Amino acid sequence: MNLPNKIAWDDNVLPFQLDNADVRGRVARLDGVLDAILEQHNYPAAVEAMVAEAAILTALIGQTIKLRWKLSLQIRGSGPLRLIATDYFGPTDDGKPARIRAYASFDADGVASANGAPFSMIGQGMFAIIIDQGVGTTPYQGITPLAGGTLAACATTYFAQSEQLPTRFAIAMGKSREPGQNERWRAGGVMIQHMPKASPFASDATGEGGLLAAGDLLHGDDSENWNRVNLHLDTVEEMELVGPNVAATDLLYRLFHEEKPRVFDAQPVSFGCTCGPEKVVQTMSIYSAKDIARMTTDNGMVTADCQFCGAHYEFAPETLGFQATRKPDI
Repeated sequence: MNLPNKIAWDDNVLPFQLDNADVRGRVARLDGVLDAILEQHNYPAAVEAMVAEAAILTALIGQTIKLRWKLSLQIRGSGPLRLIATDYFGPTDDGKPARIRAYASFDADGVASANGAPFSMIGQGMFAIIIDQGVGTTPYQGITPLAGGTLAACATTYFAQSEQLPTRFAIAMGKSREPGQNERWRAGGVMIQHMPKASPFASDATGEGGLLAAGDLLHGDDSENWNRVNLHLDTVEEMELVGPNVAATDLLYRLFHEEKPRVFDAQPVSFGCTCGPEKVVQTMSIYSAKDIARMTTDNGMVTADCQFCGAHYEFAPETLGFQATRKPDI
C-alpha cells in the first residue's frame, strides 16, 4: 500500500469506553516499533507477518498492566514456526512510554516449504499470557489451546476461557512504502471487551474444540449490547485499522458514535529490550560446567546473543564461576 497522505504513525495505544454498551476497549497503531523489532532479524515474510500480529496483540492487551509490570505472550506449536514470544514492559513512571520486544524461533526449511496461511505454520500448540509483577511475586500464567485460525482468534478464546471476559480483536498489518523509501511493516487494531460482571455464568461452550466463546458469557441486555457493538466493528476496514489517513479518535467516532465513546490518555509505546550483562550472567547460572564449555569459543570466551535485540555478549568463564577449559570433543 502507498501512503502519500500519511498523517502520523502514532506508536501508541488509545483506551476508550462505550458508555451505552458497558464495553471498554483500545485502539493501537504500531510502525516504528515494528521496524525496530523486525530489523533485528532476517525473517521470511510469513514469519514477519506473524510477529507483527503478535506485537499488535501485545500492545492491545498489555496496556492494562500497571507501572513496571511485564506482560508476555508465548505461542508455541508443533509446526515449523515453533515459537513467537513478545514482552510488554509497563512504563517505569507515569507519562513514560511502555516498551515492546518480540522474536520468533522457526525451522527455515519447514517455513520455506509451508503452504497455506501463515498461522498454519504453528501447528498444534498453546497460547499463553504471562504477567510478572516484579521481584518477590509469582508470575501469573494462563494457557489455552491454539484455535480459530489466527492469533487474534486465539486471544479471543483465551479471554473467554481463562478470564471469562467477552473480548474481540480486529487487527490488520502489512507493508507500506512512501516515495523514495523502503517498505515498512505497519499494524493497527481495535480490542473491545465487555465490562466484567460478578461470577459470569456460561451454560454452553460453542467455541472450537468445546472451548468457551465470547457470546457464551453474556445474556439478556448484555448480550444485545455486545452483539450491537460487534456489528459496528464488523464494518471496520483494514486501512482504517492501520491508520494512514484516519486518526484513532476519528475511527472510534465512525464506528461507535451511537454508543457514546469516551477516550482516555493514550499510552505511547516504543521498542525496548531489557537484556544486559547482569541478566545474561543470571541466565547462564542454570548451566553446568559442561554446557559452559560447549559455549566457549576457541579464544576462551563464553558468548551469548539476545534473541530479542541481537545484542552480543562475551564473558570469561571465570566471571561465570567456571574455570576456563577447551571444548569437549564431540
